[in-house]
Amino acid sequence: MKMSDTIAAFIMDCLSDGGGVAELQRRGLAERFSCVPSQINYVIETRFTPENGYLVESRRGGGGYIRIVRVQDDKQRMLLEAARAAGGQLTQNEAARLIRSFLSIGLLTTREGKLLMGACTDGALSEIPPEHRDRIRAAVFRCAILGITT
Repeated sequence: MKMSDTIAAFIMDCLSDGGGVAELQRRGLAERFSCVPSQINYVIETRFTPENGYLVESRRGGGGYIRIVRVQDDKQRMLLEAARAAGGQLTQNEAARLIRSFLSIGLLTTREGKLLMGACTDGALSEIPPEHRDRIRAAVFRCAILGITT
């Protein structure tokens, strides 16, 4: 079995054990399999893609982690794709438009929509300097969607 197959199988086991969610450390995986971290990146980037039914969230750095979520159904897949497509910045109006769209096609409940809308307002982010709000709003939006879908 190739190294990439072994790593992918281990991650799949972690996903099964975690109910479809696995939080892993790139460095820990590299040490476990005696490989370089770029080998871990390769496996994740080629095997755990949205097209294959996975969402990957990565935080780099010393305490960094990789969170892989197996998307269970079309509703989850659509929400996660939309969250990913929102990009690195999201204005209050763009967030509101996305949320209204999700509500209209039944991807969010009314309660989820209201909570997400409230979290994405300029008022909720008033302690954040205005020049950083759109970036923080995008991160909040992605994290909230991830929480809703898992």
